[in-house]
Amino acid sequence: MLAQQHQIQFSAFSGLYDLIVPQDNLLRKINELIDFTFIYEELVCKYCPNNGRTAESPVRMFKYLLLKTIYTVSDVDIVERSRYDMSFKYFLEMSPEQEVIDPSSLTKFRKLRLKDTDLLNLLIGKTVSIAIEKGIIRSRSIIVDATHSFSRSNPYSALEVLRERSKLLRKAVYTIDEDMKDQMPKKNDSDDLEKELAYCKELEKYIESDQTLSLIPAVKEKLNLLKETVEDTQENYTLSKDKDAKTGHKSADSSFFGYKTHLAMTEERIITAAVVTSGEKGDGPELAKLLEISQNNGIEVDTIIGDSAYSGKENLELTGEQDIKVVAKLNPSITQGFRKDEDRFDYNKDADMFVCPAGHLAIRKSRQGKKNVGTNQTDTYYFDVEKCKICPLKENCYKPGAKTKTYSVSIKSDMHRQQMEFQETDHYKDKAKHRYKIEAKNSELKNVHGYDRAISYGIENMQMQGALAIFTVNLKRMIKLIA
Repeated sequence: MLAQQHQIQFSAFSGLYDLIVPQDNLLRKINELIDFTFIYEELVCKYCPNNGRTAESPVRMFKYLLLKTIYTVSDVDIVERSRYDMSFKYFLEMSPEQEVIDPSSLTKFRKLRLKDTDLLNLLIGKTVSIAIEKGIIRSRSIIVDATHSFSRSNPYSALEVLRERSKLLRKAVYTIDEDMKDQMPKKNDSDDLEKELAYCKELEKYIESDQTLSLIPAVKEKLNLLKETVEDTQENYTLSKDKDAKTGHKSADSSFFGYKTHLAMTEERIITAAVVTSGEKGDGPELAKLLEISQNNGIEVDTIIGDSAYSGKENLELTGEQDIKVVAKLNPSITQGFRKDEDRFDYNKDADMFVCPAGHLAIRKSRQGKKNVGTNQTDTYYFDVEKCKICPLKENCYKPGAKTKTYSVSIKSDMHRQQMEFQETDHYKDKAKHRYKIEAKNSELKNVHGYDRAISYGIENMQMQGALAIFTVNLKRMIKLIA
C-alpha cells in the first residue's frame, strides 16, 4: 500500500542541514533543480492503493538508485552511507534521526516497481524539458554516436569475477596489515566454481570475525562487493550467459560481448535521446529513432553531427525530407541500394566492414569495376562460409553448397555526390568541430558512472542502468551551466 503524496515534515533537528550541507553541495543543487514528484506519478499504479503495509516512498527509493549511480557503490554501501552522511539524508528528504531502509528493498524496487516502465525516455524527457525551460538549450544541432558496454557475463567467467573480487579484498586488508598474509584462508587453486564460492565465504567470515578490520571503510566496501558477487553467482552462475547480449566489433581485430547505447546530444552536452540495443547492431539504422525521440522531447533539429556510420543513403533521404543537414563524413560503402529490409546488412564503421543479421563480420573486401567508367563501382564483402553453413538465419541468405558468401554495395550515388559537395562547405567544417563533445560524454558515462559494464543481466536492466546514468550526467551538466 502506498501512502498519499505529502510534504515531508522535518524534525526539530532539521536545522542541522543548513549548518552541515553546503549551498554548493551537488545533492542540494539537484534537489533544488528538479521536482521528483513525476516519479511518484509514474509509479503510483504499481502499488496497491488499499492493501498491505505502507510502502517506502517511490521517490525516496528512486533517489537511492540515483545516489548509487552518482557514487558507483553497492546497495549495501549506499544505504549504510545514508545512515550517517547528512547530505544523503537531506537529498532523500529524511529527518536526521530517521532510520534507513534495508538494502534488499532496492532489489525489490528494481524488479517489481520499475519493471515494464519506460524509464529511459521518461528520465531523458524530464531533463530535456527542464533544460529547455531554463533556456540552456539554444542550438538546433544534435550530435549522435554509440558507445558499447560489456555484458556482465563477459569477458570473465563467474569463477574469474569471484577471484578478482577476493583479490581486491585481500589487497585492501594487506594495505592495513601486511602480517595478515600468513593468516588468511588458503586460496582455491582449482577451477571448481563451488570450491571458489566456499573459499570466498570463508574469506568473508574471516574478515568479519575481526570487527576492527571489517569496519575500516576501504575494507568494508570491498567486503560488501564480494558478498554481492557471491550472492549473485549462487543465483545466476548456471545461467551466467546474458541471453540479450551479442558480439559487436570495435575494429576488424577487436570485438566485445554486450550492448550498444545509441545517443543523441545537443551542442550544450545535454543528452536528448538514447536507444539501447544488443552489441551487433549498426549505428546508422538507429538515427531515425534518435531524431524522432529528440524531436518529441522538444528539440528543434536542423543539423545532425556524427561519424561515417550515419551517412547512409536512407539517413540522407530521411533528413533531406525534413531539410536537415547531415554533418557526417561520407563513406561510399554504406549505401544500401534497393535491397529488402530483411536482406540488408549493417555497416560497422570501426571495422570498415559489413555485419550480417546474425552478427558475423565480413572477413575481407574487394572493389569491382573502374572508377568513372560505365556503371558505378561496387565493393564486395566476403563472409566466412563455414559460419554461414550452420547459421540459423541461412535460409534465403546462403545457398547450400556455395563456396563463398558475398555482399556487394554500389558506391557514389547522386545523393552521395551532393553530400560530398556539402562536405567542402564552411558550414560542414564548422559543425564537424563539435563532434568530439559526445566522445567526452561517453567517457564520463563509462569512467565516472560505471557504464562500461552492465551491472545486471538482460537488455531491460541495461536500459534501466542507462536511464539512471544519463539522468545523472544531464543533471550535473545543467547544474554546471546554470552556475
